[in-house]
This record gives sequence, structure tokens and C-alpha cells, in this order.
Amino acid sequence: MKIGDKIRRLRIQNSLTQEELAERSELTKGFISQLERDLTSPSIATLVDILEGLGTNLQEFFNENIDEKIVFAKEDAFETENTELGYILKWIIPNAQKNKMEPIFIELKPGGKTKEDSPHEGEEFGYVINGIICIYIGKEKYKVRKGESFYFKANSNHYITNEGKTKATLIWVSTPPSF
Repeated sequence: MKIGDKIRRLRIQNSLTQEELAERSELTKGFISQLERDLTSPSIATLVDILEGLGTNLQEFFNENIDEKIVFAKEDAFETENTELGYILKWIIPNAQKNKMEPIFIELKPGGKTKEDSPHEGEEFGYVINGIICIYIGKEKYKVRKGESFYFKANSNHYITNEGKTKATLIWVSTPPSF
């Protein structure tokens, strides 16, 4: 088995760029590029990080015949923080990138915002657990409060902000996976 080739296939299957996979794995785009071309080999720890970013693990990577996981624990989640934009993002279903929908948990600090997502096929759904967020879809702005949800076709640029003074948390589901 060529590890780099399989990582490349999984990355493309998950609609990720090398840069996005590198960010999820806390590596450089150059390392991912070299790995996919089999110019370098990852350590086991690095391979585990890459596979988590792809929504899989060592067992699934090397054995395609395992049972589907149904229940996920806190420890299964993969977390990344963007201090510049002021958010923490958790992939709460680690293998969701290979499924039809991808749920994430987002914590937005006051004044925080998510990265702007470009138009894509599919739909977006979100439920605000705490706080108030504003979702920007194209040139429109919508305020969503605790206990409210949003749902839209992802055919325009879109992102979320927290313009309030307290932390906001929400569950956001994209189909097909795009986070």
C-alpha cells in the first residue's frame, strides 16, 4: 500500500485542499504535498493526526472492513482554534467527512467570526445553543438567538459572527461535508 496515495485519495474524497488538511493536522501544506507524492514518510503520531483530520483512524485506514461506529464520545472529537478570528471548531463526528453530512460544534468568542465559506452544492443547518449569532448569506444578514435554528441552500458566500458581548455556541451541519 502506498500511504501517500491513499491519503491523497481520502483528502480528495473529503473535498479538502492540501492546505485544509495541513491545518486540521497542524502540519504544513508542503509536508502534505511531499507525503502524497511519497517523497517522505510520516511518523505514527503524525499519521494519526492526519487521519483524524480526514475523519478516520489507523484501523480504518489499514482495514476497510470494520463496523460502522454509531456513538461518539467527547474524546473522539477533533478540535482546532483560530485565535485570529476568535473561534473554536470541533469535528464532533470524526469520520463525518466521508458521510453525506458533517456536523461541527462552534464556540465563537465575542467579536469572533468563522471563515467565509464559498458557494457549494448542498445545504447548511445550524442550532444556537448559547448566545446570539449573525449569519451572513450573500449580502443578507440574519440574527439567530439561543434556541433558534437556521437552514439554507449554500449557493452564496456565507459565514457566522458573534457581535454580542458573551460567548456563542452552536451546532452547524453541512451537506455535503465542507468544514
